[in-house]
Amino acid sequence: MLEYGALFLSAVLVNNFVLTRFLGLCIFFGVSKSFDASAGMGVALTAVMTIASFLAWAMYNLVLAPLHLEFFTTICFVLIIASTVQLLDVITRRFLPTLHAMWGIYLMLIATNCIVLSVPLINVENGFALGKSLVHAVGAGVGFALALLLMASIRERLQYAKVPKAFEGLGIAFITAGLLSLAFLGFSGMIPM
Repeated sequence: MLEYGALFLSAVLVNNFVLTRFLGLCIFFGVSKSFDASAGMGVALTAVMTIASFLAWAMYNLVLAPLHLEFFTTICFVLIIASTVQLLDVITRRFLPTLHAMWGIYLMLIATNCIVLSVPLINVENGFALGKSLVHAVGAGVGFALALLLMASIRERLQYAKVPKAFEGLGIAFITAGLLSLAFLGFSGMIPM
């Protein structure tokens, strides 16, 4: 159980995909303008990543590896992720239209988000069993949501701050992301993985 906890905390803090590996920045900067949209996107990305990791683990371990078709891994994972995102799009459009409108184009960008693809690939590369794959996926999603919520909180406060004209918009967002990244660098080395 301690191993699973360490894996989860490592994915959330130490190896945060946004702030230490710099993956998924398009959604990170696009959605973090609003705290509510960031919270919803964090939940959506975590759900997609967990479902996709489960399906990718099953595809790899039950089909690709036994048939020695490992060279199809990336293609199969991309198809699994795209299908999962399409299902989420249909569900939110039908049952949560306000949330769907708030996410806008960023919902479809989940399908091309490098974090969503990298987590199942890292799971396969490390030979994680199903439990570890799911814990790693949930941890990566929670880490993404944490980074997104922190950034959204700061950006909402920055709307009322006097920011120099040259730094308005994405300029101050990049500086803020860099400072957040430095803060998360303090977690490196805490959990050996």
